[in-house]
Amino acid sequence: MSSAGVGCGERLDAFMGRANALYYATRDPFADFVTAPEVSQIFGELLGAWCAVVMDTLGPDVRLVEVGPGRGTLMADMLRVLARVAPSRLGGLSVHLVETSPRLRTAQEQALAQFDVRVQWHDALGDVPEEPILLVGNEFLDALPIRQFVRTETGWLERYVRDGQWALQACPDVPLDVTERNAAPGEVIETCPAGQAFMRELGRRVSEAPGAALLIDYGTSRSCVGESLQALCQGQPVSALVEPGTADLTAHVDFASMAHAAVEAGAVCDGPVEQGAFLIALGAIQRADALCKVAPAQAGSVRAGLDRLIGPERMGRLFKVLGVRSPHGPPLPGFPQEHGEKT
Repeated sequence: MSSAGVGCGERLDAFMGRANALYYATRDPFADFVTAPEVSQIFGELLGAWCAVVMDTLGPDVRLVEVGPGRGTLMADMLRVLARVAPSRLGGLSVHLVETSPRLRTAQEQALAQFDVRVQWHDALGDVPEEPILLVGNEFLDALPIRQFVRTETGWLERYVRDGQWALQACPDVPLDVTERNAAPGEVIETCPAGQAFMRELGRRVSEAPGAALLIDYGTSRSCVGESLQALCQGQPVSALVEPGTADLTAHVDFASMAHAAVEAGAVCDGPVEQGAFLIALGAIQRADALCKVAPAQAGSVRAGLDRLIGPERMGRLFKVLGVRSPHGPPLPGFPQEHGEKT
């Protein structure tokens, strides 16, 4: 049977992929949620400085890639910092944005028009030319389609969507990482084949040529049991099974699974670590102090933005950061060295 699930509805990953493709093509996602670059300029500035340091380890010809670039705010903040701390890099820099939404591509083009850089758009990472890359992805993996498996007393069933309701179907291809999690009857396991495929492609690329990547998202450091699929419409939680295209569907990222896929393809992973710890290691507090001194009238909003980024009860603990690098490259900035993992 195909993934469409003839006779029993549409398999969840097919439904989620179709729903999000329509949503991002027709709606302004930032009416429903706010990402870290929109919370505070500190986020993008620190990542820009991170890119400047890592570029020095990758050689002269590096393509700067962003997956899921949103409005272009993060890339604009990073380029602004690169122009200040590494102007020689900016002159010949090639920027590549992996984005399928025409609406968002237009917004990104406007955001980056101020910089004298070449910008190219691609539908997938595989379309970016095979040369050394430095890749950044913030809240990219969480929107990739997931599958959900339900443990029963006699085996596993998979969730499909039919007429706005869940439907269960026998599954002949239950992944090994599902059966290994020791779920009890009635419990749900999620997997993200699209995310794993992306990480394998990324791992292959940085194992065959100098490269590095930084992936930031909300999720868990270890593979676990439970369901996390959620939907937002006009900033409010709604059923994930609403009419496709009317809500943004996301799920918590299983960073252990993502790292495993990259390592299997030949890469080394640093982390994951909590976003708060990572940004503090890069100098978030010092940067906030400097901004407050320059603009005392804005100190309150600067501190509030910083707290949202690094606070344990805000984004600081829920969001994780995973580094991916070439096997012979140095540990990436912001990660404790003992976090490095390789085959």
